[in-house]
Amino acid sequence: MASKIKSILISQPQPTEENNPFVQIGKKWNLKVEFRKFIQIQGISAPEFRKQNLDPLKFTAVIITSKYAVDNYFRICKELKIEMPPDMKYFCVSEATAKYLQKYIVIRKRKLFVGEKTATDLLPLIKKYPNEKYIYPCSDIHRTDLTDFMHANGYHIKEAIIYNTVSSDLSDIQIKNYDMLCFFSPSGVESLFKNFPDFVQGNTRIGVFGPTTAKTAKDLGLKIDIEAPLPNTPSMAGAIENYLKVSNK
Repeated sequence: MASKIKSILISQPQPTEENNPFVQIGKKWNLKVEFRKFIQIQGISAPEFRKQNLDPLKFTAVIITSKYAVDNYFRICKELKIEMPPDMKYFCVSEATAKYLQKYIVIRKRKLFVGEKTATDLLPLIKKYPNEKYIYPCSDIHRTDLTDFMHANGYHIKEAIIYNTVSSDLSDIQIKNYDMLCFFSPSGVESLFKNFPDFVQGNTRIGVFGPTTAKTAKDLGLKIDIEAPLPNTPSMAGAIENYLKVSNK
């Protein structure tokens, strides 16, 4: 039987709040829980954006799927001296993203449409506005479910690469000192092997969030021990908790 978990590395930024669920797990089970960003976001420059031959003012709707997209899209618009027209429609992936959008624009309810959680959750809303010209600010690495559907069904949509996702430098950490590694994106898993090309899993437990993260982990030869979201474990913290109830009992 595998040994008990004593240390966990969460591939996310250090949380600022004490009630973070991973911090609470560490306290409850007397574990060393540490946080480290495995990926970095690098916004592209206005000249790089121009090479895509996209004029934000020629679109009537913006699809927003993250705070990074909000910050970098409006940064580029500012650098290009473009001001969003008041009748622009915004399709936001979640309430949190919609609320963050208020940092840059005055929200008009009739111009704001909010999904539940993922980009594909926006489809029912987008179907009500088939004649809009959509621009989708995103990373160089992104899922294409939404755009694939829209292209296949005749919607006018253009992807606008506004930031790049790159691996963080993790050379200062001893990766084998952790009993469990938790990943939340395919890029995070890839960063593991870019930083530690000779990494061998051995007894290290691997946790993944999301089907694309799981696929990347498997493709790179990792054995997955903990996976979320699943019907009985919608969160990564919940999945870790369930695992610990067996491994550390």
